[in-house]
Amino acid sequence: MALLMEKGTEPQTESELADLDAISALKESAAIELKEEGNKYVKMGKKHYSEAIKCYTRAINQKALSDTETSILFSNRAHVNLLLGNYGRALSDSEEAIKLSPANVKAFYRAAKASLSLNKLVEAKAFSEKGLDQNPDNEELKTLKKQIDSQISELQQREAQVSKALKTAKDLVSAIEDRELKIGQATFQKLSGLKKPILDKDHILHWPVLLLYAEVMSSDFIEDFCETDMFSAHLGLISFSHSAEPLPWDKENAYTRDAIELYYEAGSGVCLSKKEIISNFLQGTVASHLETFGDDETDTVKSFPKGISSVGNNRSKWVKVNERRTLNAVLKEPNFVIPGIPVFFVVSKRSSFYKDFKSGNWSLPS
Repeated sequence: MALLMEKGTEPQTESELADLDAISALKESAAIELKEEGNKYVKMGKKHYSEAIKCYTRAINQKALSDTETSILFSNRAHVNLLLGNYGRALSDSEEAIKLSPANVKAFYRAAKASLSLNKLVEAKAFSEKGLDQNPDNEELKTLKKQIDSQISELQQREAQVSKALKTAKDLVSAIEDRELKIGQATFQKLSGLKKPILDKDHILHWPVLLLYAEVMSSDFIEDFCETDMFSAHLGLISFSHSAEPLPWDKENAYTRDAIELYYEAGSGVCLSKKEIISNFLQGTVASHLETFGDDETDTVKSFPKGISSVGNNRSKWVKVNERRTLNAVLKEPNFVIPGIPVFFVVSKRSSFYKDFKSGNWSLPS
């Protein structure tokens, strides 16, 4: 009997040939029945999808059907896996179905759909196009291809925006390096938000500048302080100009144009590395998720610049700003570490607070 034949041996008698034909017929019949049973389970709904997969798997394992019919089994199992969200398995089954029958349009559709769900857009596009080569009028494939093309377009636009944001950040860092400026942590981000400098087409830096009234820790903003501008050009335009009303908290009217002085805090903070500065400049942009930036990623954190340190007894060192100097000239001072954006402290010579500030008895609130 054929059932007792050793594996690998050929049938020798008509009886053995007949037995093998009968076994093949039984397997084929079983595979067809399992396929139909699987189809019924699919129609019965989600609770029966696992049973459908078992039926298709058993039918495949019979190895009794033609390549075309077996391709349909793999494609059907891919369909159920798609319904269950098993996109990796669905893609694998679809690919197997295509190998067995390159004319199986449903397999191409399911391969494209699984690839799209796995965010494999290039593969999804290729499967949809090959499916349409087989059947150009297939509406499901045409609709799916439009969806894939739309997502590819959105991805390309987003990648272009990310690339532009990264280039802008790198150009800013290069400009800062060219000027030998030092950038530290953004100490006053609660006041400044995510403001950052802008590099114009003439390679000129425009800084947002925070003015802090040390006496009351109130603030003003200069949104666009060109690095080539002198401080005097801007101070006459804000709230303590000759024509302006006194500041609400300035009961003594001490903060007038002729009485105010500007200071910066010297030796405060540690210089950031190039990578850290780029990361800060990317905050609030479409590229904020990036963790590596190409050739800049090997840059390590720089040491605290030599000669810059905090003054003893936990007091800050306050350096008076000459109003006739440009912003860039002040920022280039060797003891100035820019805390994200330039910050200057406004005090009045007429205020009782002035003596405490000048004597070093005042420090920033912690």
